[in-house]
Amino acid sequence: MNKRHFLTTAVALGAASSAFAAKRETNGACAAAPAILTISGAIKRHNRGATDPALDQLFHKQLVTFPEAYTHSFQSLASLPAVTIRPTLEYDAQPHTLSGPLLSEVLQGVGAPDAGATKIMLRAIDGYAVMVPLDTVRAYRFIVATHLDGKPMPLGGLGPLWAVYDADRIPELASKPLKERFVSCPWAVYHVQVSEA
Repeated sequence: MNKRHFLTTAVALGAASSAFAAKRETNGACAAAPAILTISGAIKRHNRGATDPALDQLFHKQLVTFPEAYTHSFQSLASLPAVTIRPTLEYDAQPHTLSGPLLSEVLQGVGAPDAGATKIMLRAIDGYAVMVPLDTVRAYRFIVATHLDGKPMPLGGLGPLWAVYDADRIPELASKPLKERFVSCPWAVYHVQVSEA
């Protein structure tokens, strides 16, 4: 083998491995921030494809399918303007500070319909799901809580995300027993489905 041929081959292999490494680095950056909230249905913005029955097992087991969707990582949600609320929680009957972006603004960011009768399905990891009209999402000022008492909420607790409102500041809810105030607030929410009225 002559030196020129050897050096040409080495340079070509080096360039190919650099391109491969750059591609892996890009893919690794995506993997560093996994999706924790998926929004599907009647939205205009998308950044992921259809559900995969083999690899999207939670969606598959809960019979959720979509042709395309928009996903948020914890970091992307936490980077949005946050609202802070301080409701009394049913679990310990104590006020706690919750913060995160307004759900209505998260929906607006993905191009959800603006009509008040638009239906918003909030689905939790345990399968609990509730349908709420967009008018109610706005009136109650639902947030996608990312933090509880200043700390990120862990999976296994109420997080990592909780669709919640300040029931103490909503007269028709504040008058109810504590255990009945949060029926429209799934903790460990992972999927939002938007349906036009």
